[in-house]
Amino acid sequence: MSTKRKIHFEISERKIILRFFDVFFVLLGLYFIGAIFNQEYLTVAVSTPFWTIVLVVYLVFFATIFEMYNLQVASNQFLVLKNTILTVSTTVFVYLFTPFFSPELPSNRLQVVLFFLVVFMTLFSWRMFYVLFLASNRFVQKAILICDKEQVQELILGLENIDPHYEIVGFVNTDVAEDAVLDYHYVKLIKRDDLFSFVKENGISEIVIASQKTEGITPELYQQLLHLLESGNIIREYTQVYESKTQRIPVQYMSRDFYRFFPFSRSNQNKLYLLVVRVFEITISLLGLAVGLLLLPLILVGNAIGNKGRLFYSQQRVGKDGAIFKILKFRTMVKNAESDGAVFTATNDSRVTVFGKFLRKTRMDEFPQFINILKGDMAVIGPRPERPFFVKEIAEIMPFYETRHIIKPGLTGWAQVNYSYGETIDDSLIKLQYDLYYIKHRSIYLDLNIAFKTITTVLFYRGQ
Repeated sequence: MSTKRKIHFEISERKIILRFFDVFFVLLGLYFIGAIFNQEYLTVAVSTPFWTIVLVVYLVFFATIFEMYNLQVASNQFLVLKNTILTVSTTVFVYLFTPFFSPELPSNRLQVVLFFLVVFMTLFSWRMFYVLFLASNRFVQKAILICDKEQVQELILGLENIDPHYEIVGFVNTDVAEDAVLDYHYVKLIKRDDLFSFVKENGISEIVIASQKTEGITPELYQQLLHLLESGNIIREYTQVYESKTQRIPVQYMSRDFYRFFPFSRSNQNKLYLLVVRVFEITISLLGLAVGLLLLPLILVGNAIGNKGRLFYSQQRVGKDGAIFKILKFRTMVKNAESDGAVFTATNDSRVTVFGKFLRKTRMDEFPQFINILKGDMAVIGPRPERPFFVKEIAEIMPFYETRHIIKPGLTGWAQVNYSYGETIDDSLIKLQYDLYYIKHRSIYLDLNIAFKTITTVLFYRGQ
């Protein structure tokens, strides 16, 4: 007897749901409260198309900045409360004080307070509903893994650590001696001949194939997979699932025929996209340098007190096509920080000065790199440039590492906004996966996503 599948939303679908209902409930709340209590400011804000669109844009923009669409944040009650307060406060403040883009302030100031309370309560109530119901385990997606026995633990943890609502309930061993394998903890070993019946009886959503041994996919197993496919079951390759869940390229599971599975984004060669990006880079760089000049007196004083040495620092880095260039930064470390040789910067590195920590946390140490961007050595968004010494060392261990150099390195990037500072070779592997994902999926949308997350990094003081 088949078991009804549980409702499950993919990561992208959950984010769409959050955005849609954020807007829906806020507008609905403003309209009904305004109509019931005859509060003109509330009803006008949602009945005039232009003002409504402005409110929606502000709400979604600031919700993105304050991580309301980060699914880990969206599933945590405390973080939901904190980030809802930040989002609503900023949205209402900006909306109220941009007169051309929003209704004229009411003479009765209590309507302003009511406006804030309605937006906050509707948004917070909906988000608590999401935490208690939509983010609960009743929406778990069940999957089966087809792989070699030595891969089981690594592959299962690799998926479940990413999405806690994605559950591997069983695996099919593709080694020849399948009878010699026991269950892996809570994951049941499924006999090849029992695959079809197990899927139907347990409400399995998808089958994930991770085996790299073609001989393990026996004719009998292949026939069962065909029947499952014909029955409407989803069958996907592990690297596809991993990439969609993590937004990283799983290079550790790919062999030397990597380029068969890695079509580069057309944006890397799209002249119009590159022109738009270059204009954007020049604009941002000029603005960044202007802000840097305004902050320069503060930086000079801080450097004199906290760094006690020269302000600027340059270092060789590897750029596009492997070209070497000198990157510019404000100095954040003590003099002769690498007297014993080049090493990765570590968390709480003793070589970083007191003022240097402040510069790194706020990302102010990177203001001089806008000069590198204007010169064309760097882009605003791209893989962070690494030093030649480390590039050589890492490339000997990691296949595809130098693939990062097919585009310009960036001031910020997909790896920087998704992962902490790299301290080890293993960290470099994870950051490489993010960098390759960016190169593969490069687009205006992904660039904007990175820009929003970079703003969040600065606001929450997460620079390193």
